[in-house]
Amino acid sequence: MLPCLERPRSTIHLRPSAPLAERVLLPGDPQRALAMAQGLLEAPLMFNTRRGLWGYTGTAPDGRPVTIQATGMGGPSAAIVAEELIDLGARVLLRTGTCGALRDGYELGELVAVDRVLAGDGASRALGAGDLLRPDSDLTAALQDAGAARTVTAISVDLFYDPRPDAGERLRAAGADVVEMEAAAVLATAERRRARAGCLLLVSDLLAGSGRERIAETELEAAERRLAEVALRALSASGY
Repeated sequence: MLPCLERPRSTIHLRPSAPLAERVLLPGDPQRALAMAQGLLEAPLMFNTRRGLWGYTGTAPDGRPVTIQATGMGGPSAAIVAEELIDLGARVLLRTGTCGALRDGYELGELVAVDRVLAGDGASRALGAGDLLRPDSDLTAALQDAGAARTVTAISVDLFYDPRPDAGERLRAAGADVVEMEAAAVLATAERRRARAGCLLLVSDLLAGSGRERIAETELEAAERRLAEVALRALSASGY
């Protein structure tokens, strides 16, 4: 069993006010972290508020502790959070975020497990990543068994609003199925620090056509709960 760690260590950006679990879900959005904690954890306690990066520790449905910690947007912020969580004792990091589907055949609200991440961002490159990063294979398999619709190749980028008219085509040509902003930095940090890491994404945008089709807010809230449920089932089933 992974314990809940009662050891306040010194970190600069995260200031723990509750114990940290060794397994951590990493949504980007602080509001999503709150909703996940309120909806799925028993007796969640505020873990962090500093920098607006809300985090919570509570008991997951399998009876074991888990921390849900927001990373903020982009690789640099995600790398800081992952680094400091590992400093504090985290051993399993699971990014639970949103993505845009670059190819036809995806549905809004679909959950996908990432088995390859292309490093199209500056943060992961600065951390020493090559062109490709691989999540933990056992965790990826558990995500599939727990309810992810398929496995995908994701690409992490620095820009949400990319002004280049051929941006989508560039990403597809690189081999990406979906695009997001934090996975590569989380995986690169975990690899360097010898922690386990995986990635489960919710398709919030369809980008295969000439424009962007965005999921409705009410549908997003329901899908976010499923995102957390699948992530927690996968952690439990994989023994993490």
